[in-house]
Amino acid sequence: MTNVINTRLHPIEFPKPTMISVNGVELEIFEAGQRNAGKPLVLCHGWPEHAFSWRYQVPALVEAGYHVIIPNQRGYGNSSRPTEVTAYDIEQLTGDLIGLLDHYGYEEATFVGHDWGANVVWSLPLLHPNRVKGVIALALPYQLRGEKPWIAFLEEFFGSDHYFVHFNRQVGVADAILDKNTPQFLRNMFRKNVALSAPEPGMAMINLAKAQAPLGEPIMSERELAVFISAFESTGFTSSINWYRNLDRNWHLLANANPIIQQPALMIYGDRDMIPKFEGLSKVVPKVEVVSLDCGHWIQQELPEETNQAILAWLEQQDVS
Repeated sequence: MTNVINTRLHPIEFPKPTMISVNGVELEIFEAGQRNAGKPLVLCHGWPEHAFSWRYQVPALVEAGYHVIIPNQRGYGNSSRPTEVTAYDIEQLTGDLIGLLDHYGYEEATFVGHDWGANVVWSLPLLHPNRVKGVIALALPYQLRGEKPWIAFLEEFFGSDHYFVHFNRQVGVADAILDKNTPQFLRNMFRKNVALSAPEPGMAMINLAKAQAPLGEPIMSERELAVFISAFESTGFTSSINWYRNLDRNWHLLANANPIIQQPALMIYGDRDMIPKFEGLSKVVPKVEVVSLDCGHWIQQELPEETNQAILAWLEQQDVS
């Protein structure tokens, strides 16, 4: 497979990828820092992103002595893209990360996730509590399992215009439009304070794909954006959207999990993000520390220095405790 990162496209040095077999798939892994140093960090990207979204964190974390492991999770980049929708459920996504620990010989690690990556990271203590040293989540707080499956709840609460609902109820529609308009969609998506809702049912992401006028200040250079565009032009969007199509399945899979997360956790919010804060987070994650930064959804790319400071300060506390 062709490496989707062309190092000529950006000035930031990023680790070269390797392919690793775990949990029945091949994952494209970018790693940096000293192996077997006892300080592994696994960084998990969101949607529609790429391991490259952590480019600003790698140098700071390596300098602090951490072994940084960044997968392109299944469905992204050069990682495997199974055709079955159920191949992207939460058991498989968390199983991939546990497989990485086994590959490197680590009993446990601290997991860092942004957006959908945060959802996977929050699920790790529920499904694999003995393998998680700590959790760092950006943008998305812990989603407590309620009485209704998630898609039905979202449809009732937000209506059919919510893109989570549209991805599940109109299978293939958004995929085709995003595939056809990849550069424009990503160029419009990666901007500050872009609304992820729209007045027309199911049209939030489609509107972003078709919008001609810039929708706010871009968060990255054209060279950096080219990495994301190249990746999604190669893969298409269906495999990554299939993560959303497992939300109700995940609700069932987590039915017997202890909902209280006992591991230390850091929750980083963007004050300008449209994702609401979970005011009762400490009731279900008793050892959580909450940090809010003056930015939108793409926290680690919008405010990399502040993000690094928050992460490193929290990690230092954990290392000395």
